[in-house]
This record gives sequence, structure tokens and C-alpha cells, in this order.
Amino acid sequence: MTSESTFREHQSELQESTSLESLFYLILLDDNEHSYHYVIEMLGFIFGYSEEKAWALARIVDTQGQVIIETASRSICEGHQLQVHNHGTDHRITSSKGSMSAIIESAS
Repeated sequence: MTSESTFREHQSELQESTSLESLFYLILLDDNEHSYHYVIEMLGFIFGYSEEKAWALARIVDTQGQVIIETASRSICEGHQLQVHNHGTDHRITSSKGSMSAIIESAS
């Protein structure tokens, strides 16, 4: 193995490590003020998720209390978090007073 190939392997490993450290999770939190239909529509509108994928994520957030809806850079997660927070009430549920909540956590 040449020193150049060793250098390239090390550089590649460093880039992968740096990439993982710069990734974040956008996590949707469960509540009782939004229906499955709302979650499915919101995820489709903001992320372009198919109805099947959005339904699966809605099921997870309902049964586990939270679900990762995106893994991306902090700035992308922050933009999508703002869209989640501004999506509005669920007109199907009269007690719905606002949007759902999402938090950002480091993926590393």
C-alpha cells in the first residue's frame, strides 16, 4: 500500500466522520391534537413523502411518542422544523390549537 493510498483512505474516513457529525435528526413529537390525516398530509406537503411512508411515520409517532422524520444538515432541519411548526391546526379536531412540534438533535 502506498502512502498516497493510505492518505486517501484516511481522508475518506475523515470525511465520513465529519459528515456524520454534521448531520441532525428532525424528530416529530406526538400529541393528541392532530389526526393521522393531518400528519400524513403535512409530511406529504413538507417532505414530499408518499402516503404509505407518511402513514408509517404517523403510526410510529402515535405508538412511540416520537419519530425521526428527516436526517439532514442543521440548516435544512431548521427550515423544515419551521414548516412543521407553522403548518397550522388540524381542522378535523376541534381541540387542535396549533401545529405539531418537532425538535432537532445531533445524529452523532
